[in-house]
Amino acid sequence: MSDWFLTSAERGNPAADIDRAWSAGNAVRLLVDGAVYYQRLYDEMRALAAGDRVYFTDWRGDADERLFDDGPSIGELLVELAGIGVEVRGLLWRSHSDHLRLNAQENQRLGTELNEAGAEVLLDQRVRRLASHHQKLFVIRHRGDAARDVAFVGGIDLSHQRRDDTRHLGDPQQVPMDPRYGSRTPWHDAMLELRGPVVGDVLRTFVERWDDSHPLDRRTPYRMLVQRRERMPRHPSKLPEAFPDPPEAGRHAVQVLRTYGHKHPPFPFAPKGEYSVARAYRKAFERARRLIYFEDQYLWSSVVAEGICRALERSPELRVIAVVPRYPDADGRMSGPPARYGQLQAMELFRAVAPDRVGVYDLENAEGVPIYVHAKVCVVDDEWFTCGSDNSNRRSWTNDSELTCAVVGDGLARSVRAELWSEHLGGDPRLDPVEGFEQWREAAAALDAWHAAGGVGPRPPGQIRRHEPVPVGRVARLWARPLYHHVYDPDGRPWRMRRHNEF
Repeated sequence: MSDWFLTSAERGNPAADIDRAWSAGNAVRLLVDGAVYYQRLYDEMRALAAGDRVYFTDWRGDADERLFDDGPSIGELLVELAGIGVEVRGLLWRSHSDHLRLNAQENQRLGTELNEAGAEVLLDQRVRRLASHHQKLFVIRHRGDAARDVAFVGGIDLSHQRRDDTRHLGDPQQVPMDPRYGSRTPWHDAMLELRGPVVGDVLRTFVERWDDSHPLDRRTPYRMLVQRRERMPRHPSKLPEAFPDPPEAGRHAVQVLRTYGHKHPPFPFAPKGEYSVARAYRKAFERARRLIYFEDQYLWSSVVAEGICRALERSPELRVIAVVPRYPDADGRMSGPPARYGQLQAMELFRAVAPDRVGVYDLENAEGVPIYVHAKVCVVDDEWFTCGSDNSNRRSWTNDSELTCAVVGDGLARSVRAELWSEHLGGDPRLDPVEGFEQWREAAAALDAWHAAGGVGPRPPGQIRRHEPVPVGRVARLWARPLYHHVYDPDGRPWRMRRHNEF
């Protein structure tokens, strides 16, 4: 496993409470799209009883988000569980204002609703400035029956817009998006369902943050008023004694990877930050020989692109396929150029090294509406794959708090790729890397040509379009470049690491 996973020394954070490099004996399942995840979450929570426990973290949480059509909302179900004696603990990012297209009011509303029912769900601002808590985890533990314990890790928030399925008709409950995604944004995403000893490692990530002794909020007059109005404490209460880790449940090995930026005051569990997400990707890219496939919300950093370019230079048989959104979620006159600048920079690096061995694509549904790709999945050589909250950019690798799981074993990486490719190609995928690369190119060319001809005749199968971001003009680059580097994609590493481009 050390060929693919980081060793304990390579993780680079001896202060972490996760005291093993990885865990074996796990059962891992990929859940594609929010409707599948929400149904699994509902099924697991419905089986809970007094004395059981629920722990979760989230970037955005909407109390009224429905788990399925005519079903309860996430807030209603958690309130019900707290009322019957299930211990519910949660950490939501104390976001910036909704007026900045972020989530402060929604997260605050979910926390207040649950706390009034007897849960403890708190707003956490213990991050660097210009950073966010971006981790998405949900852990369910059963008193006296650890074999039933389960954890979920990935890219799906407990929020509006995430509940979509493979038809990609969109969640009825929406948040503002670029208008080209329509009134119900089609949304592609992914989550892992985890059983076995790794559940304990995921929970330790939650406990580390919960037990951080620093105050949850910054002491500004505005924050003091919000904290007092919502009756939010500055420090979490003490957690009860932990249950033992679950027993072995399958044949998958899993490594829990995190990002924590370097900040003052420091994280007690990562005093110099933690960059195991970046380190794990770099190690996997160094081993890549045949195929790197990833789905990502951004793909807009030279830090990420450089590692892939080195792999392309080293391995002449290597192919790279990336799936990204067609447009940024906010692509206005001021918001769009910095986001597109970073992605164009990465794509230019790829094309300079291996223009015929890199394919970048976006997706659309059967009605031709673009699908917003929010998934964060990477498969390398059908041996190693990841799914988590981290995006392929410097922000996720150095600045925000992130959580992802790398998985090896039992052919799962190949089956994950096959499942995703079947959806996107609209049929049976060719899994040989060279043949599959050509299949993607042909599928995108066919759909592009059909659109160019005015949509005459039967629509070609699949969702794939060649990705061509709108260029950023020379004048716009003058202001978009610094905004991208300092706000959109900041660097959370200490200065020494930045100078040497280390993690």
